[in-house]
Amino acid sequence: MSVEHPFAQYVRILGKGKTGSRSLNETEAQQAMGMILRGDVEDVQLGAFLMLLRVKEESHEELAGFVKAARDDISAPAIAVDIDWASYAGKRRQLPWYLLAALALADSGLRVFMHGAAGHTAERIYSEHVLASLGEAAAANWQEVSDKLDQSNFAYLPLAHFSPVLQRMIDLRNQFGLRSPVHTLSRLLNPLSAPYSLQSIFHPAYAENHQRAAALLGQAHAAVFKGEAGEAERKPEAVCKVKMVHNSELSESEWPKLVDGRQEKLETLNIDNLIHAWRDDSVDEYGRLAILGTIAIVIQLRSPELDQQQCLDQAADIWQSRNRTRLSSR
Repeated sequence: MSVEHPFAQYVRILGKGKTGSRSLNETEAQQAMGMILRGDVEDVQLGAFLMLLRVKEESHEELAGFVKAARDDISAPAIAVDIDWASYAGKRRQLPWYLLAALALADSGLRVFMHGAAGHTAERIYSEHVLASLGEAAAANWQEVSDKLDQSNFAYLPLAHFSPVLQRMIDLRNQFGLRSPVHTLSRLLNPLSAPYSLQSIFHPAYAENHQRAAALLGQAHAAVFKGEAGEAERKPEAVCKVKMVHNSELSESEWPKLVDGRQEKLETLNIDNLIHAWRDDSVDEYGRLAILGTIAIVIQLRSPELDQQQCLDQAADIWQSRNRTRLSSR
């Protein structure tokens, strides 16, 4: 007699049709992801599982379970960090101004840990490659993360270096033609247990799932918003709704537009412009507002008692006080 594969039960839960299927509960999600991370599933099962989730859209309970399994698998060491900054989308229309915001916050004294994945979508530039061009090379392991944080308050670690299985699942995008739920759960990983988590989404409907999953995971403070291209970068020409978690309490704030009109897609994304902005204040109004707006969201995440104008004023001070010699000239 043939014996059913142990993972088949999780595919069946998701795939029994309109009336028979349901979402996984948190425990089931954790068990299923644990099997995937241990390599206890067949490729055909993995593909079916991920695409059934993609069609259904993952619940916050599923996301929490997936993240718990991933954290158990990662087993990151204890490294002190203030902000966990997820960077998984890449940019194609505008320069990654969020990187300058993150580095300015690091210069202000906050220990910023950024993690992400590169290369999964064509015609985009990614944090890992841009940071290398700026002289902020990615870490290769947790020891290098610790060293970089001690030296400059900033470190970037590619997902491939701390969870190669999750990286492989992200890379399946080219086979599926679709992003999988791994793009979502990776933003919630916070492997170093930072008290403050910054996440961006591309589709506004995902924001509540991120927020509720963060609360389920016991994240002390989290901010989730629709950023430019899906990166954690304030879009100056758009109203920005930020969903937050503060000690299990859920809230939402709305930031008004900083400028009218729509910014046109840049013909080329010239990394030198980031260096000129950092070193010489040679930055257009859009870039300046994207930087300040992003820093302001982080400030309000850390100090919710401040109003938006106070956050923007502090953001301007942080930007002006940055270490202008930090980035490489090219």
